This record gives sequence, C-alpha cells and structure tokens, in this order.
Amino acid sequence: MEATATAAVGVTPVALGLPVPPFTPHAISVSLPTWRDNVGYEAGDKRVLDAMVCGYPRFFIGLGIRKLAQLCVQKFGVHGESAMLFPTKKTADACRSFILSRSALEGTQASARLIQLLICPEDKANKAILVNSEDCDCNGSASLVDLHIVLFPSEAFSVAMQFWTHSGAGISSRLAEQCLSLLPEGLPSSLSFPTPSRGVSFKSSHKHYGVKEARRVSPPIIAEDLNADHSIYLEERYGRNLPITAASAAKRALRLRIAGVQLRDAPKTDSTGDQSSLFGPSTRGVNDVSENDVYLYPGGMNAIWNAHQLILAVQPVGKSVCFGFPYADTLKVLQKWGPGCHFLGHGLDSDIDQLEAILEEETKLDPSKPPIIALFTEFPSNPLLRSANLSRLRALADKHDFLIVIDETIGNFTNVEVLPFADMVVSSLTKVFSGSSNVMGGSLVLNPQGRHYSNLKSYMNSNHEDTYFDQDAIFMERNSRDLQRRVRVIDHSTEAICDFLYSRSQIAGVPGAVIKDVAYPKYTTPEHYEARRIKSNAQTGVQQGGYGGLFSVTFTSPSASHAFFDALPCYKGPSLGTNFTLACPFTILAHFNELDWAAQYGVEADLIRISVGLEDTNELLAGFRLALKAAEAAVGQNDLI
Repeated sequence: MEATATAAVGVTPVALGLPVPPFTPHAISVSLPTWRDNVGYEAGDKRVLDAMVCGYPRFFIGLGIRKLAQLCVQKFGVHGESAMLFPTKKTADACRSFILSRSALEGTQASARLIQLLICPEDKANKAILVNSEDCDCNGSASLVDLHIVLFPSEAFSVAMQFWTHSGAGISSRLAEQCLSLLPEGLPSSLSFPTPSRGVSFKSSHKHYGVKEARRVSPPIIAEDLNADHSIYLEERYGRNLPITAASAAKRALRLRIAGVQLRDAPKTDSTGDQSSLFGPSTRGVNDVSENDVYLYPGGMNAIWNAHQLILAVQPVGKSVCFGFPYADTLKVLQKWGPGCHFLGHGLDSDIDQLEAILEEETKLDPSKPPIIALFTEFPSNPLLRSANLSRLRALADKHDFLIVIDETIGNFTNVEVLPFADMVVSSLTKVFSGSSNVMGGSLVLNPQGRHYSNLKSYMNSNHEDTYFDQDAIFMERNSRDLQRRVRVIDHSTEAICDFLYSRSQIAGVPGAVIKDVAYPKYTTPEHYEARRIKSNAQTGVQQGGYGGLFSVTFTSPSASHAFFDALPCYKGPSLGTNFTLACPFTILAHFNELDWAAQYGVEADLIRISVGLEDTNELLAGFRLALKAAEAAVGQNDLI
C-alpha cells in the first residue's frame, strides 16, 4: 500500500537504508520508510542496521571516511587501535582532549595520540603514499593533502564518537574521497572499521538528552554502486558547479550571501560569484554587517560548537543557558564543554520569568561577573516550532552582560530578522540554504553592533581557521544560488498543508479528530514569530517573510500517528530543509530512551516532523489527505476491536 501511495504522487519509493533521493553522491539522509524501521534503527535491530549503507554524517561515519581511517590505522596504529580523521591539528587536539577528559569522567581513562598525516604524490603518475609529516619531502606539492589523525584504543570508540557527533568537526566525505583517489591502486578493498559492540552505551553527565548513542556505531562497509569517476560525473554534470579552482570565490560568494549584502544572485554564466555591482547594504537588519563578519564551518553543529568555544575563551568562567527545547546535540555541547548550563526547556515567557530568577540569584552570589556567560536559543525551535520573546531576552542580556546566540536554521534569514537581537547567529547551511541534501555546511555571523563585538572579532582574527573543505564550499555555493525562490515555494506549500491539517485537528475544535495539534509558527507562539518576521518593503524590493517549511503533527493515539506516517507518500529519513518533502518520527530518532522525559516538555513520543519540499502544492495536499484517511481508518479499526 505504501509503495502504491508513494508512486501516486510522483515519489519513487526508496528501500530501507539507501540514500534519499536515490543515487545521490554524498547524501546526507537515509531512507527509514516505516515507523517500524525507525524503531528498529534506534533499538539496534539487525534487520535495519545491516541495510544501512549511508546516514546523516555526524551519526554515520561514511564508507570512504572509514576506509581511509583504517588505512591510517594500518600505517601508523598498533593492534587494538581505532582512528578518527580531522582537517587540522587544532580540531584533532580538541578530540584528543575530549577523549582524555570524558573517558576519565566515565571511569575508564583512555589514551589518545596525534599524527599529522600527509598524502603525498609519489611520482608523476600521481600515485601517492601515506607518510608522517616528519618524513615528507613533497616540497609544497599542490596535490598534497594534510590530515590529522587521532589514534585511540578501540574500546574508547564510543567516547570518540561523542566528539564526532557533538562537534561536527570530522573530515567530510568529499575530502576522504579525494584522499582515496590519490592513493595507489591495489590497496585492500575489504577493510572493516573497528567498533565496540552494539551493547556499549554512553554515560552522560546529564541523564536527559541521552540519545541511545550506542547504536550510532556504523555497520560493516558495503561496496558502493558508483565508482569515483561516475560520482564526480554525476555531481559536475547535474550540479553545474564552479570548477575546483574557484573555491576561494565560492566561499566569498557564500559569505556575501549570508551577510545579506548580495542584492541578487550572480548570473548563471558568472563563474566567480564576485560582481561588485550586485552588492549593497545588508538586508540582515544590521546595516554594517559585512562578509568579514561571516565564518564558514563544515556543518551547523560545528558552527554551534565553535560559537560555544569562542564564548568560553572570551567570557569569564560561568554557565550558559539553553532556552527552549533544542536539537539534542546543542544541549550536549553546552553540558560537556565548560562548567555546564541551565536548561529552560519550554522556551515560553514563563521560562523567561524563571531565567530572571536565576540571573538575580547568581548575581547575588558573585556580583563581580556576569550571572551567566551566554544564552543559546533556536528561532523557531526544532521540533516544537516555538519562537522566543527576543526583545525581552535581549533586554536581560544587556542588563546582565551575557551574550545571545540564535540558531536561525528553521526560520532562515529569508523569513525572519534575528541578527539585531543576537551577538552571534548560527545556522546549518546543510538544510534549506543548500536544499539539495548532498553537502554539509554551517555559518556563524557576528553582530558588529553588539556590545561584545570587538572582543569576539579580535579572538576570531587571531584564532579562526578555515576548516570548510573547498569542494564542499563549491557545491554549497551552487546549491544556494536560488535560495529565495525555493524558500517562497516551500513556504507557500507548507502554509497550505498546515492550514488543511489544522482545520482537521482537535485544537481547531473538530469533534473526533485524529490530529491533536499542528506545531507551526503561524499557530505556535505567533506573536513572537510575527514580531521578527520580515516585512515587505516596496522601496528595497524585500518580500514579506513566510512561516518556513517545517512543522510537526501530534495525534490522539499512537495507531493514528503510525498509520499517518507509513501512508504519507514522501521520503522518510533524518534531516530537514530539503528540496523534497521529508518526514521522520522525530522523538523516536532523537530521544528513544528518554521518551517520558521529552514528553514533559511537550515533545510527544509519536510526534511526526515534516519538512516540505518543492513538489506541486496540490500533489502534496493529495498525499496528506491520503495519510489522514489512513490515520482515521486506523483509529476506526482499533475502536472496533
């Protein structure tokens, strides 16, 4: 039934464990097409894990990365060691430090060591060798690839995986692909990546947000269907990207676009993204923000991790605040680095009342320093789509001298204007900014009008390093050229779908409805969202912002929720902001072994999160009507039993 329904609205069904969309090189989502599949994934079901050939890159170490890591272990490791790879010594050293400190906290002190790894051309045929940097004599070859390897006991893999997952600092799949392409033929092709047994679990310093991380161990390597040449052909032929030599220009184009100073996208014939006639004052609500205030990262979580590291470096020692129920790893970053944080998980005005009490109490304890060092919040939040009262939070930050970091991923700067209320704005470019689900990226923007700007900027000038792989930047630049057009289409369809579902819900007063509620900025804390929603301006040509492409639905019974999900004719898997509609049982994937705790904050176990794509609005509505009928039928059948 599911395959038939899916095909009816033009979506080709994708088998469990394969990339979505199909045949996508470097895909960042994976097909988990039924509710049972998602539960099986979290529970460590062999049927599901054995089918997985890809996954979200922070949770699933890609096949190419694992193969390269195993080669490094064979070259430099000793028996019983595993490896993780990073683009710079600084990030590798941060991983080593985390392994040492975190393993000690968990009662199993582990060692870790670093090696700088150079993949160096050996001859004119461009074959290569792996060498320690001390043994290299490549004389600045343009083909030289510099990696940094962390070697550690295999039994400490679960701790190392925490760093990989929370920080998002590991190398990208494209970098691994480039490294492997430089190596000589004849290397072992059936390498396995040492991992702990699936029974090993993490011990968190906070009993909550304890996603069942043991099952995030990657399955055995399975041969990929596409060879490297075919993969590159697909990306270059259908991606129509800039040549690799244009990486610097691509990164500048990205920074200009994110800073809001690029008034319109460069013509498609332009190969540099660098035409001064297209520039003007920033549209981000802060006129003097420039490309130099924008920093690029390998992913959104890496931008958040770096924002937190920056704050720890420039602020006095103190806790942060996590305001609202965030994406899980944001809270983990605040808990596991530094002295911890206060968690105000509802993100409502009542939580601001509680925040005021915390600030007053901490000030009494030590008036010589800020009561907290920073507040992190999403606008709106994922998955509850709640928007915080930014004006009130900003007033408290100014009064008590702490920083505000806003994650604008869900709202995005085409729809909402949040930079004036933040010291830093972070975003996952992986999501709607890219849309194509084939490249990771993140950004951090400093507010030049912020009280702490000079300290933040000075630190970044001295310490920031570019870890965003050139090829990833090139694909991201190409994907994001039509951002505004895509956002308008997605916003329009999402509002139509949400209006339909809301009209058939209990919250709208419909008797006997199987839908309990629809979480969407139009209905959820609307006064706070509307206050930051971009207003149309005829003079500048700015269009009114929409409500975004993400919403969540809750149901009156588990059977209704599961039936709706299984019947919904779209791709199913992790991630959001894709050009195609993508659904997942969010709480199952993010909070499988703490469902009761998550429910205390309104994140119900059977919540379905849906990211709307570029498909025809009427086609999408037809699919949601079909899924709703399945949910209603499931409830009716249960009533008869």
